[in-house]
Amino acid sequence: MHGEIVAFPTETVYGLGAHIFNVEAIRKIFIAKGRPADNPLIAHISDLAQLESITGENPIIARKLIAQFFPGPLTLVLPKSESVPSIATAGLKTIAVRMPKHTIAQQFLRACNVPVVAPSANISGRPSSTTWRAVRADLYGRIGCLLKADQSQVGLESTVVDCTSEVPVILRAGAVTLEALQTVIPEISLADQKSLTVIKSPGLRHRHYSPSAMVVICQYPQLIVASNDTAYIGLLTPPHAEAFKRILICRDLEEYAHTLYQFFHECDLAQVKTIYCQSVSEKGLGLALMDRIKRASED
Repeated sequence: MHGEIVAFPTETVYGLGAHIFNVEAIRKIFIAKGRPADNPLIAHISDLAQLESITGENPIIARKLIAQFFPGPLTLVLPKSESVPSIATAGLKTIAVRMPKHTIAQQFLRACNVPVVAPSANISGRPSSTTWRAVRADLYGRIGCLLKADQSQVGLESTVVDCTSEVPVILRAGAVTLEALQTVIPEISLADQKSLTVIKSPGLRHRHYSPSAMVVICQYPQLIVASNDTAYIGLLTPPHAEAFKRILICRDLEEYAHTLYQFFHECDLAQVKTIYCQSVSEKGLGLALMDRIKRASED
């Protein structure tokens, strides 16, 4: 990359990448997205050897998680190397790192031959993009290149685990579930979001994942009153389904997560006013799914 920013697919969502050691390129990410400067970026690597150039000494806990879950939808917060510019980490002494599993992402990162910092490829605060068309709709004219691929397989951002404390904590839930992580690190737990004094992960402080429409969480879909300016997504079919302007009944949690952001984008294009999202149990993938829906519903 010659100082430009590139949108590229990953298995979670599309990312917007810049050379990790090019401050001007990184600045273009913040400008293109309208992203607050206090929101840290995630470094994407193509091989484990690149960790040495951007992190300090990695804890044993981190090495165990890397061995089990890299490449994949897991991000680890690690001590930062002094060589990483502060703009990439919002001035923190830590850096979030992951190794994508997506074939095109791996090819792109290997071609760059350097770690690439990348948030999601969308306007800040909006739903993340899981298709190249959604990236184009949000960022057309703002970025230098867009790599096209199929819709992101997972559809939700990566799980983020802070490995810099004595006991690791999950800062952001994702497809690598709490239950899966506990098979490797039994003591791992969810961070108390209200008690966090330093925000080491993106997606925690600022309003996120929100379509233009109002998002309403519903536990009982049978109580929804449908109209031609409302939409619904969930596992159960509500009454008078034909009355919604947009409706998507998902087979399972995986499809719900896979399609959520794209459904939000489609509802905005259809000028839907209210999107009803069925709530699910906050276990397994449901924890990450409800986290995103709750944040999208915040005023």
